[in-house]
Amino acid sequence: MLHLLIFLKKYLYLTLQPAKAYMNRLTSIATALALTASICACSKSNSGDYHPKQEIVPVDSTALTVLPADWKKAVHLMKDFPTGIQVYLNKKAINSKTTLLYAVVFDPKLIELKPIVSATNKKVSDFYQEEIGKKFACINGGFFGTNTSYSLSIFNGVVSAINIKSLTRPYNSVNATYYPTRAAFGLTANNTAEVVWVYHVGAGNGTVYSYPTPSPNLLNTAPQSVPNANFPAGGSIWNVNSAIGGSPMLIKNGNINITDEEELIVIDNNSSRARSAIGYTANNKVILLAAEGNNTSGAAGLTLAEVAQAMKEMGCVGAVNLDGGGSTALYVNGVHTVKPSDAAGERPVVTALILKSK
Repeated sequence: MLHLLIFLKKYLYLTLQPAKAYMNRLTSIATALALTASICACSKSNSGDYHPKQEIVPVDSTALTVLPADWKKAVHLMKDFPTGIQVYLNKKAINSKTTLLYAVVFDPKLIELKPIVSATNKKVSDFYQEEIGKKFACINGGFFGTNTSYSLSIFNGVVSAINIKSLTRPYNSVNATYYPTRAAFGLTANNTAEVVWVYHVGAGNGTVYSYPTPSPNLLNTAPQSVPNANFPAGGSIWNVNSAIGGSPMLIKNGNINITDEEELIVIDNNSSRARSAIGYTANNKVILLAAEGNNTSGAAGLTLAEVAQAMKEMGCVGAVNLDGGGSTALYVNGVHTVKPSDAAGERPVVTALILKSK
């Protein structure tokens, strides 16, 4: 009898065990199918179409800085991005105009801002592709002529291009020489952002001085004195690790302060066109802005005042206008963003800003 009981126990174990395993496998398969269906349902857009490469999500609690609700995180451009850099897209109407704006927000303590100057004019996408190391984005820099920068560029404390030191404008029916102080954005050695007006004091490239206010030049008035250590008032040697010059100042000390007249810069200031700008927030996050315009896509572009307002609404307490129009280009993670306004495509430029790993 004992042998019979042992036999029956083994028989039942061997018979029921495969059935149990089989049921377990069925349960696992059903769970996986349900999970897959859930993921697919969540991945579809509101229209029912599946567009993973165009997915955008609202600004959330992980944002580097607080932005208005109309800025959407462009996650399709952020693959493999580290902590400290984010990309946003905005298609809101500004003064009844259709617009298309991209912004790259980054923490300068975590991400390197590298101003770069080329000996020859080069496309922004080429600046990006030719840069070694891990890079994330590239935007056009300051103003230029053929193979010559008219705007300041500093990297690792080394000046590679200077702001234009003089220019001619008509005064009393003759050409007069003016010496403008122009806006610049910089990062100090401890990665603190600031915007100032600058001039290269002395012969040649001189010494870069910063000023809390611009030299008060105006068209149709006598030129101001050549800037020096004492004029304009409050000047000091500008000790920054990296910097890019532009014009004009857009925001200073938290207030919109467009000094195009003092800087003697005329760039279709009141016309809608493609624009580029750089600024920083009260929590020391840097924002690069590119506004599409002047092309067939339907995006009208912005005036200088509208660029300043957009940067202000994003929380900038300081901002500088960069070269725009056909020069505006923003290349992110190997992808073009704004459509160039030139019919021929990207315009080769002389200076650019690259964001890369430290």
